[in-house]
Amino acid sequence: MKLNTWFFLSFLISSIVLIPIITVFSSFFENTSNYYEILKNTFLIEYIVNSFILLTSVLIFTFLIGTCAAYLVSFYKFPGSDFFKWALILSFAVPPYIYAYSLTAFFENYGTAFTILKNLFGNGDYNKNIPKFDGMFGAILSISFSLYAYVYILARASFLYQSQNLIDLGKNLGFSKFKSFYKIILPAARPAIVAGLSLVAMETLAEFGAVDFFSINTLTTGIYNSWIYFDDLAFANRISFFLLMFIFSLFILENLSRRKAKYHFNSKGGFKQKEKRKLFGFEAFLAFIFCFLIFFISFLFPLTQMMYWTIKFPENLFDLQISNLVLNTLYLVILSSLILIIFSLISNYGNRVSKNKTLNFLSTLSISGYAIPGVILAIAFITFIAWFDNSIIKLLGFASIKKIFIGSIFGLVLVYFVRFYSLAFNGIKSGYEKMNISVDESAYLLGYSKRKTFMNIHIPFLRNSLLFIIILISLEIIRELPITLILRPFNFETFATTAYISASEDLLEAAAVPSLFLILIASLFIMITSKYILREKYE
Repeated sequence: MKLNTWFFLSFLISSIVLIPIITVFSSFFENTSNYYEILKNTFLIEYIVNSFILLTSVLIFTFLIGTCAAYLVSFYKFPGSDFFKWALILSFAVPPYIYAYSLTAFFENYGTAFTILKNLFGNGDYNKNIPKFDGMFGAILSISFSLYAYVYILARASFLYQSQNLIDLGKNLGFSKFKSFYKIILPAARPAIVAGLSLVAMETLAEFGAVDFFSINTLTTGIYNSWIYFDDLAFANRISFFLLMFIFSLFILENLSRRKAKYHFNSKGGFKQKEKRKLFGFEAFLAFIFCFLIFFISFLFPLTQMMYWTIKFPENLFDLQISNLVLNTLYLVILSSLILIIFSLISNYGNRVSKNKTLNFLSTLSISGYAIPGVILAIAFITFIAWFDNSIIKLLGFASIKKIFIGSIFGLVLVYFVRFYSLAFNGIKSGYEKMNISVDESAYLLGYSKRKTFMNIHIPFLRNSLLFIIILISLEIIRELPITLILRPFNFETFATTAYISASEDLLEAAAVPSLFLILIASLFIMITSKYILREKYE
């Protein structure tokens, strides 16, 4: 291929990814139905306030849980520390909406907690003494224990590579362990922790399943309701605009707060490998109990709850078409992964060989799709297809294309592509950064064309990175709910949509089987990727 061909392909891919993002902003000025006036005077403020409360609370919870857990496994050795350093990321296998089902099933009237108390102590009125975790508090707990691993992983990576010089500095200044952590270690890890909290913020604002289950009105549920119940795409996009501005404002405020602050530690002695201190006695016990409680509450609790319902109501296992759900999920995973990998490779290579600033800028914008909630992307996609069909296709005299894109596998995979393009693009880009440009130049001198260089040298070099990316994409697609729920073909279900539909009909015991399979499959993917996530270069 010629240079301009690679440039054109990269430009086209980035432009396609940007279409739903541009649609959200352009749709802000469209006319809306009377629903806008009704909502503006009734529930709009509630949407905003609830979203703010949810976001603030989840950020506080995930910061405390993730940072403390990362600090313990990074700086100390205690019984189970080697197990907890990877076990604590298994919370990723439990989406917030499945955690919400578990929380309700356990603490509801005559639920699992009631059954346990009855079996232990006999008949009694236990329901009045069992706490109820529903509403806003239930949503906060569900989202926090599902997402804290974002903070944990990035904080742990930062703590792991902090020099022993930092710890020695605190000792020389006479700081206690807590003061050293608060004054020296934590500030040095701020960029990593903020990055983790940013991911938590995006996922919290994008969360649909858990907040919908607990009947909490947030901006995300407002977007969904505007389209489903009031058929007002324009207003759905207008709420989407507010939500995007909310997300972007968080990043701007954080960047302004840092200003010219520096977070690296300069030392004449260079990097000194950190030494883990071994804990004994009561300190070791407290560290173990803290990590075990987090692991139990975030992973074992929802897993055992789903297993309990599955065993107690085995008919749900036989009623469910497991083979169809597995095939549907694998079909989406394989097709989406292949498309994402192929086009991300082409786009990255196009950027590499063209060295065009405009293309680099466009590529940077295109990867912002991951910051946009799935429900927004789905609505924006439907909006664009409806506009394109009415304004372009019909004017040209062609048949409608809506059925090709809306309610089809093709449309579903296309929105997956936009949503997860950032994962594939950045993963391949990080692999390319390890490959010196002189490798390309040597290939050209040997008579290799750009296509041959790409196929015979680059792809084999990027093989490990591609495997890691495929697993990450697969994990995201297995857990994805709103995009699949909105755009899937009729009677096409995945584990996520099946669990959601059962729970929305108050059939929590029926939701247990698909939820259990989702957790087990996601756990398998997480354990495979853990060797990449938890690499310890200096240990």
